[in-house]
Amino acid sequence: MEVFSEFRGQIFEAFWTTIQLTVLSAIGALILGTVLAAMRLAPVPMLNWLGTTYVNVVRNTPLTLIILFCSFGLAQTLGITLVDPKSATSIADSNFRLAVLGLTVYTASFVCETVRSGVNTVPLGQAEAARSLGFTFSQNLRMILLPQAFRSVLIPLGSVLIALTKNTTIASAIGVAEAALLMKEMTENTAALVTVGTIFALGFVILTLPLGLLFGWLGKRLAVAR
Repeated sequence: MEVFSEFRGQIFEAFWTTIQLTVLSAIGALILGTVLAAMRLAPVPMLNWLGTTYVNVVRNTPLTLIILFCSFGLAQTLGITLVDPKSATSIADSNFRLAVLGLTVYTASFVCETVRSGVNTVPLGQAEAARSLGFTFSQNLRMILLPQAFRSVLIPLGSVLIALTKNTTIASAIGVAEAALLMKEMTENTAALVTVGTIFALGFVILTLPLGLLFGWLGKRLAVAR
């Protein structure tokens, strides 16, 4: 374990960056994905078409291309860096925020479909009863459909979050100093390939296994009785 002792500080820092990427992207994807699900369920054809097009295009585009587009397309071509260019850490901050943007945009399409499938599990009679009471579409969605939908799809949402955690490794393509980038640097500078791989594999297991157990427990505890 000499490799771990030598790089211990960098390993913890890299995984902390991975955790930050995951949390920020998960929040953004949950918000955007819910909005997209509402658009796909809306009685307005244009909104429905926009939501469907977004999901079909983004979900079938490789995440690497989305991350690279955020870096080269937005930052280098259009000059959209999401940071103060005068900052001493502007390049690193820009790469990190653009990675969060790319992960959010990509993961939101999966959150959308997960939430929409949850809405479809709600009995149709409940939505019809709400409309008969004078609820608007937004009120129906906010007070009747979404609360039950989220409870129905907690376990699938957990799977999406676990996939997001592993997908953060793609951020290394634009130089974000997360776990995958450090692993690449360590394997290039040491001969202990198996040890390095084992360390990072265990690191991701430690991050993802509790998430799976937590969402599994929540899914059973908060399941909607039918």
